[in-house]
Amino acid sequence: SSRRSSFPDEVLERVLSLLKSHRDRSSVSLVCKDWYNAERWSRTHVFIGNCYSVSPEIVARRFPKIRSVTLKGKPRFSDFNLVPENWGADIHAWLVVFAAKYPFLEELRLKRMAISDESLEFLAVSFPNFKALSLLSCDGFSTNGLAAIATHCKNLTELDIQENGIDDKGGSWLSCFPESFTSLEVLNFANLSSDINFDALERLVGRCKSMRVLKLNRSVSLEQLQRLLVNAPQLAELGTGSFSEELTFRQYVELESALSNCKNMHTLSGLWDAKGIYLPALYPVCTHLTFLNLSYAALRSDELAKLLAHCPRLKRLWVLDTVEDKGLEAVGLNCPLLEELRVFPADPFDEEIIHGVTEAGFVAVSFGCPGLHYVLYFCRQMTNAAVATIVQNCPDFTHFRLCIMNPGQPDYITNEPMDEAFGAVVKTCTKLQRLSVSGLLTDLTFEYIGRYAKNLETLSVAFAGSSDWGMQCVMGGCSKLRKLEIRDCPFGNAALLSGLEKYESMRSLWMSACNVTMNGCRLLAREMPRLNVEVMKEDGSDDSQADKVYVYRSIAGPRRDAPPSVLTL
Repeated sequence: SSRRSSFPDEVLERVLSLLKSHRDRSSVSLVCKDWYNAERWSRTHVFIGNCYSVSPEIVARRFPKIRSVTLKGKPRFSDFNLVPENWGADIHAWLVVFAAKYPFLEELRLKRMAISDESLEFLAVSFPNFKALSLLSCDGFSTNGLAAIATHCKNLTELDIQENGIDDKGGSWLSCFPESFTSLEVLNFANLSSDINFDALERLVGRCKSMRVLKLNRSVSLEQLQRLLVNAPQLAELGTGSFSEELTFRQYVELESALSNCKNMHTLSGLWDAKGIYLPALYPVCTHLTFLNLSYAALRSDELAKLLAHCPRLKRLWVLDTVEDKGLEAVGLNCPLLEELRVFPADPFDEEIIHGVTEAGFVAVSFGCPGLHYVLYFCRQMTNAAVATIVQNCPDFTHFRLCIMNPGQPDYITNEPMDEAFGAVVKTCTKLQRLSVSGLLTDLTFEYIGRYAKNLETLSVAFAGSSDWGMQCVMGGCSKLRKLEIRDCPFGNAALLSGLEKYESMRSLWMSACNVTMNGCRLLAREMPRLNVEVMKEDGSDDSQADKVYVYRSIAGPRRDAPPSVLTL
């Protein structure tokens, strides 16, 4: 029929409200004007992957009924001190607009944003129904800002403070929650360094009967942990404090009893400075664990093996490389359902291989965990044959992040480049979305990536490649690429300009310590006026060279808060 069919607005908005993926909702809004308007009025959550890709005013005009905002700021390489101080990504201008347009805002989730104590106080007093604050890798604030949140946010259900550059002025902020306050469900202050007011924490946990996530910092002792667990047996996620103090036999039994009463627990982390003698107290909760984060616990291989023997349902595991290959063999033997593995270096700057993991541990995991699809693996040696075996055993990888810590390291057995390793990854793993490459790599690796990695969305490259041709292969072949991060590679202007037709469909490009010049950046900016091309200059650097280049699409135009060290072309 040629007659246009349509749903009543209420029905369409109801159907759209069932869509949870922001990508699905964005696709729906492109169908027709009616669907665009229905999606506009029914959307309550917005995800913004780059705070400079759009302005808060544009967001508020497009979506009038937002209750929840997720906002990302600085490039990921800011985690490695590659972004200048005071680079930007300040949240305050967003909060001012939100206070005027979204007075009923309930959730704010920030990653790599700058947020001051003044902004936190403004947030606390401007949104009377505010419920959830998550700050990940943010900076600019202190525990005074947390005190303002605790004092004024009467309906708070979530306070998640993780891996932030925070000025820790002490643990008294916990006493700012009113004695009548009972709504908290998620509390994470694991990365704070100072002693906390334990009496205030104990009272808070005791009052909040719906608390399901509690992640403590290392100042909380085992004896204090036991007291908290007695008040909160309903916890589903626990991050312990220090796991190393001396306990009497009676204290140990009480701790074991408190843990065994936590019947709903599926996630365990913390275990700061864990002593093997106390790990058996965890065995009662291990049975139901699906996520075990040991990235703060420098366990030996035998300690890990004993723990994993009690974790048959584990799907996610984070460990330090102190577990060595023997510990990873235990992973393969005990964790058949494992889907995600992250192995971090206990000391990334220790070049003497006193401990650590090799290709043998990775291969052992792949034989025992066929469902593995996410890996982050730091090691000091690898071979092409090992990686080929790994992906043959686990062909469903969506995220493959291999970091061989010595730049330019070849296959240590054959002394050949690691090209065939990553060739095997992209040929075998057809669902691959994120790839981090390392080791001695020629342009052949990037030819493989461009030819086979058709679902790749994020690529991270360091100390790799032979010429511009490598990056040109990626830009020409990876049709779904959204983020490209490159450092210390021989790619120059021809490589940069090979992405002219792709950059507007990508979220961002980062290039640092490459062979890009200012003229190349100016040409890119001139050819693609809807892109923001930012160059970060270092003191004393060659005026003709572009030290660090950050390129991203924006419908808001050039930003107005760039510091003098950042040139917008």
